[in-house]
Amino acid sequence: MAVIDSPAQISGLETVFGTVISVALSLAGIAVLVMFVIGGFGFLTAGGDKEAAQKAQKTLTYAIAGLVLTVSAWIILKLIGQFLGVEFTKFSLQLPSPAP
Repeated sequence: MAVIDSPAQISGLETVFGTVISVALSLAGIAVLVMFVIGGFGFLTAGGDKEAAQKAQKTLTYAIAGLVLTVSAWIILKLIGQFLGVEFTKFSLQLPSPAP
């Protein structure tokens, strides 16, 4: 059994939040890629079936919309941060210094 020498600190939240944001953006990118592959495969296997081709087109449309939405949200956060002088895409805590 491991012994913990020191308790968790609030400053550890910065790392956790940064990792969560990074993982979320990576998962969004992977989801878009998978949707593109599924939609493309649907087009290739549709043959003359108009219904299957429409379904594949919807999948590709949703993939593009998701990509645009994700990139737009990131850009909006960056622009707001530029105007307000706050970096929204980097999480940090300002802890008070300990009393002497």
